[in-house]
Amino acid sequence: MADKNDKVKQNVPGKYYIDNSCVPCNDCLEEAPTLLKYTEDESKVYFHKQPTTPEEEIAAKKAMEICPVEALGNDGE
Repeated sequence: MADKNDKVKQNVPGKYYIDNSCVPCNDCLEEAPTLLKYTEDESKVYFHKQPTTPEEEIAAKKAMEICPVEALGNDGE
């Protein structure tokens, strides 16, 4: 389960985030390539954009579901 107190600092504000337990396996990027990016050193992935369409919301949820370490979170904020 993602920890909202340990977010990757590059996440844009919003309900979706990735925490520092991320191991950049690329799975989430395949599900939500328009929402997610690697950090500059490619050690983590982060939300560079929050979902704004129903399609992007679905992609964000799929990315959360596929994460092998449950690093993606949704606080609904």
